[in-house]
Amino acid sequence: MIIRCQHITKNSQLFIMKYQRSSALFDEAYKYIPGGVNSPVRAFKSVGGVPVFMKSANGAYLTDADDNTYVDYINSWGPAILGHTHPEVLEELKMQAEKGFSFGAPTELETEIAKFITENVPNIDQIRMVSSGTEACMSAIRLARGFTKRDKIVKFEGCYHGHSDSFLIKAGSGAATFGNPNSPGVTEGTAKDTLNARYNDIEQVEDLFRHNEGQIAAVIIEPVAGNMGCVLPENDFLQKLRTLCDKNGALLIFDEVMTGFRLAFGGAQEVYSVKADLVTFGKVIGGGLPVGAFAGRNEIMDHLAPKGAVYQAGTLSGNPLAMRAGLKTLQIIKNDAGFFERLNKTTEILDREIGKILSEKSIPHRINRKGSMMSVFFHIKSVSNFDEAQQANHSLFNNFFHQLLKSGIYLPPSGYETYFISDAIKEKEIDMTLEAVRKFEYS
Repeated sequence: MIIRCQHITKNSQLFIMKYQRSSALFDEAYKYIPGGVNSPVRAFKSVGGVPVFMKSANGAYLTDADDNTYVDYINSWGPAILGHTHPEVLEELKMQAEKGFSFGAPTELETEIAKFITENVPNIDQIRMVSSGTEACMSAIRLARGFTKRDKIVKFEGCYHGHSDSFLIKAGSGAATFGNPNSPGVTEGTAKDTLNARYNDIEQVEDLFRHNEGQIAAVIIEPVAGNMGCVLPENDFLQKLRTLCDKNGALLIFDEVMTGFRLAFGGAQEVYSVKADLVTFGKVIGGGLPVGAFAGRNEIMDHLAPKGAVYQAGTLSGNPLAMRAGLKTLQIIKNDAGFFERLNKTTEILDREIGKILSEKSIPHRINRKGSMMSVFFHIKSVSNFDEAQQANHSLFNNFFHQLLKSGIYLPPSGYETYFISDAIKEKEIDMTLEAVRKFEYS
């Protein structure tokens, strides 16, 4: 058997035995799928070892190909906010599947979920459904450029908005320089229109606007970052971005693919009382099925085809299975008055108690949390931007990840990812998690 991985943790023979089926599946997948996976983080490249192949999920738990079970803190990277295979959502999916999987034509269901979302999220009048968060952010940028008739965008280091060319750009030598592509296949022509700034650094953003006066179409940001670990906006950063965009005639885009319907029913706009011009969604609004969406005011959304000239289309946009699962998920959350209080309390307990255990072990750490998103950084400083996230002890995180995995706790396989807590995680799962952290051997 050929193990396609960067390194195996100590006691590798026992490791391989525990994940024998996953190891075989990865070896087979590697022959036919680039890197053996269909999304890079799944390969465990960051943490080392063999990726775990899952075969089923229910409630708070995943079961892998070797019949090991885990308390799940990824939850499909956010969508499974109710837990996996929620019975009411499953029943809706069965009902829809009997009617048809996809029609390539409008359905009443699309209007129903669009109406539900626009009535419950601040500052949006219309919403366009797509099939992924990448597609949502890519389309929002195109719409912003079409609306403002400007080319440049501002993004932030450490924020991930999908793998569209405009977003795969690293910073140049200074805040006012053009970006450079950091993925082969992204052209310099595309890169020149993407400007980078440091998260939580309003002075850098002001500098970009000064050096690119009248050229910036939009600023796009994860209002709570989840792709450099969980990183929160500080010192009224979002409010200051709003003011800066207004002053310069640029649109403010909130990428709420992660935070939408998770931080609050109205997302980060509600939590931080900041109005975005465009908002992108994904994850929760599909109830676990592939989905994305972008939304905004009438005056902006009216520029989209077929009403306007900005073109965007998709065969599976508004897919009835995703719409049905998403609408039922949102209705369950909306009708449960204590949902967010309960979910946030669970996350708060995990934050506090994990922190206590790590402190008792004299392990330098920093836990960032907002709502039901959290990350453990092995770091002595605050983590408020990508530079600081990079300074964390990622080797120690990798050890932490594998020890907890062995104890049946499934964390994101990267120190640069946030944990997503589901409502299915109760006292039993919290106790299991804390016991696993207590067993963690720091060396």
